[in-house]
Amino acid sequence: MNSSLVKLAQRGDQNAYLQLFSQYEADIYRIAHVYLNHVEDALDVVQETAYRSYKSLPELREPSFFKTWLIRITIRCSIDLLRSRQRFVPLSHEFEEHLADDHSPPDIPLSISLQDMIDLLDESEKSVVLLRFYYDYTIRETAELLELPLGSAKTILYRALKKLRKQAEEVDWNER
Repeated sequence: MNSSLVKLAQRGDQNAYLQLFSQYEADIYRIAHVYLNHVEDALDVVQETAYRSYKSLPELREPSFFKTWLIRITIRCSIDLLRSRQRFVPLSHEFEEHLADDHSPPDIPLSISLQDMIDLLDESEKSVVLLRFYYDYTIRETAELLELPLGSAKTILYRALKKLRKQAEEVDWNER
């Protein structure tokens, strides 16, 4: 059924496209939110994904891969937004004064959240881990989705898991 809806959308049927996109909008938002950890940014990525996917829908060769294609666009939009925001932002003068006046020790949490740990991974590691464990794609499907050779996807996954284990051990050690 979705393949025929995709074909209708590719021929310019806006209602078919809206129906298709709305089926996956929640998934798109969740992926973006995990990447960006910010509601407004995730919503921006949903909008950008809608725009990019609608614009390039005629280029989709295999209608049965519509969801995979949307996820790929979502990941790219999320990474693009992260890259555009990785600029140094100076502290405001009032905030600097507040920090200088506050001589109390910082409030350091005893544990680190999974989101914080995932945020420590680089973009490729984060993509592989999220697709593999959060969305339950196989490593082969993850590799295809990210357009990586299977061996590279496995290497990235193992490297990311090693980093996560090390971080978890450090947190565990610090809590003792």
